[in-house]
Amino acid sequence: MAEKIINALGREAAYQLANVVKTPPQYGALTPKWLTRILEFKGLEAGIYRVNRVVEGETPLDVLCSQDPGAVDIPRGYVEYETKPREYRLGAISTIINVDTKISDVYSSPFDQTREQIALAVESLKERQESQIINNDDYGLLKNVADSQHVQPRYGRPMPDDLDELLTKVWKEPSFFLAHPRAIAAFGRECTRRGVPPATVNLAGGVFIAWRGVPIVPTDKLFVDGLKNPKAAVGKTNILLVRTGENRRGVIGLYQSGLPGEQSRGLSVRLRGIDDNGVASYLLSVYCSAAVLAVDALAVLENVEVGDYYEYTQNPA
Repeated sequence: MAEKIINALGREAAYQLANVVKTPPQYGALTPKWLTRILEFKGLEAGIYRVNRVVEGETPLDVLCSQDPGAVDIPRGYVEYETKPREYRLGAISTIINVDTKISDVYSSPFDQTREQIALAVESLKERQESQIINNDDYGLLKNVADSQHVQPRYGRPMPDDLDELLTKVWKEPSFFLAHPRAIAAFGRECTRRGVPPATVNLAGGVFIAWRGVPIVPTDKLFVDGLKNPKAAVGKTNILLVRTGENRRGVIGLYQSGLPGEQSRGLSVRLRGIDDNGVASYLLSVYCSAAVLAVDALAVLENVEVGDYYEYTQNPA
């Protein structure tokens, strides 16, 4: 019996004419950057923000509280200010993107090559901005926690008692905890072990677990043993508790307003020019800093161990 020959258009040949659906470039290193969404920011005109503080005491002035109808001496005085207030100056985070105009002219359908390159560069700058707000040696949150606001965990791992201790340090309207995802997981395990699973809250379009009603916001910029994505099963990190808002004497982010080529808060994108080879060059800059307005606006739980796990007894079927 003769073998039947099938003469039909095959998949490989048809693929050459197919209009396949494509996605924009997917960059796996990008994160939600919740900190820069939730933190209150203030725009500056000249790149400098001075924090004037009162010389603290039990009360800034002696006051009289008396029911004596006779003549009394009312205390006199004035509120003393710090003579050398802290001034915060904006730092610059910049990069340059080069795009061959011949490539962008010919290959910009369905996605504009220049726009996609700039968009990815912008997200990279914002990732660095969040990291600098936390880790910068000058204005970073970790470097600006007052000595009195440091807490050590009782047993290494992050327990509910430890977060309660943080809340005693930032008890005036705390806004959010900030922690590495592995620290949040470690805290969740401790809550499970105690039978007190934390509630969840909605904030800035996201859903977060919370302790005592205060959301625990994840970020990989609070490193574990100095790494964003540690491979080891164990490691140590820090957990911050923040009060944000200028009116609440909290922590605020700073940025330069009114930039040339401003694309978003404190972000500038400017065309530097096109060279003789047809390569377009773009300068991208973010100007940022952060200020801690009051000592009790920020506290840290240090040396938090994230590698403890438990074995649970299985209930018989």
